[in-house]
Amino acid sequence: MRAGSSLAKNDCILVVDDSPDNVLLVQTILEEEGYDIITADNGMKALKIVEQARPDLVLLDVMMPGMDGYEVTKRIRENRKIPFIPILLITAYDQSSLVRGLDIGADDFIRKPVELDELLARVRCLLRLKHTVDERDQMVKQREDFVSRLTHDLRTPLVAAAQMLNLIQQGALGQITSECSEALHTMARSNQNLLKMVNTLLEVYRYEAGRKNLNFFPVDLSELVKEVVQELTPLAKSKSLSLELNPREDPNPPNTTVMGDRLELQRLITNLIGNAIQYTDQGAITVSLDNKTDFSKGNGNQSLNWVKLCVQDTGIGIPAEEQIKLFERFRQGNHTRAGSGLGLHLSRQIVEVHQGTIDVNSEQGKGSTFTICLPAASV
Repeated sequence: MRAGSSLAKNDCILVVDDSPDNVLLVQTILEEEGYDIITADNGMKALKIVEQARPDLVLLDVMMPGMDGYEVTKRIRENRKIPFIPILLITAYDQSSLVRGLDIGADDFIRKPVELDELLARVRCLLRLKHTVDERDQMVKQREDFVSRLTHDLRTPLVAAAQMLNLIQQGALGQITSECSEALHTMARSNQNLLKMVNTLLEVYRYEAGRKNLNFFPVDLSELVKEVVQELTPLAKSKSLSLELNPREDPNPPNTTVMGDRLELQRLITNLIGNAIQYTDQGAITVSLDNKTDFSKGNGNQSLNWVKLCVQDTGIGIPAEEQIKLFERFRQGNHTRAGSGLGLHLSRQIVEVHQGTIDVNSEQGKGSTFTICLPAASV
């Protein structure tokens, strides 16, 4: 047995060639190395086998009648239901033809006449690539399973604990002392903070795992911002802060309608204004809406219209070195009030899925301004 053949056990290889002699030669070589071999003598048969048997590797002759190797490669790569399968082209063509094959989606090539050692080396190399990709996909699946378990194993008991603490505070289990009431209040607040962090973590993983379902409809950001400001005004007042919606004095108000998921946009705006309140001890939080025209992203004389949302505070500000990685996952600030590092990361994901941008301009000790630009919808 040749060196490296131990990697090949149980790997299945599809050999596609319209020449029976070529198929027999390659099949004999690979079966001696312990591979399971499936054969096809034309492109249509090969596609059916790939869809049904899902081999670990495809050895594909380029020059075949009817459907050539290029077309087979193209169709395999265009079918999103087929997991990644390495494709090794076998060809007698020149260099430009090889470039075409690689551009279409093949992973490697080997020239005719096929050399035994070279063939086996390339097969082993591509199978190692296949195994690596499969391991990565398995890790993604495990992460998705983790999200599902997290939903049940963490969130459910936290919700139950919050409900029980609320009942106790209301005296459902008997009268409580003032000292006990204060302790229960602290416990409820901590539980609520933990529940909020778990919910945010779940949303982040749903986005990253591609399991977030969004419903896009026209959304008037002006109306949505007014609702969020009204909801968060009591929180600002509890810190003696002013929360202001700065309307633009204009007889022709700007178009503030975007195509988006209303719940996710509400989450985004609530997070940014909530952060501004959290990190501001005195002064005001000002929210403003306007239009922005960007000619650089248009075509020719056309331009792209944006709805621009700014949340400005007079808070503690963000050091320049922290602003660079502010929207990365689990990127916490050095301030004692820094959170889990998930909120702004989730905000960026929401903005990006709406084809927009989010930026920050801040100076330590003088406050911060977060600016969101979303494509304006036609009205």
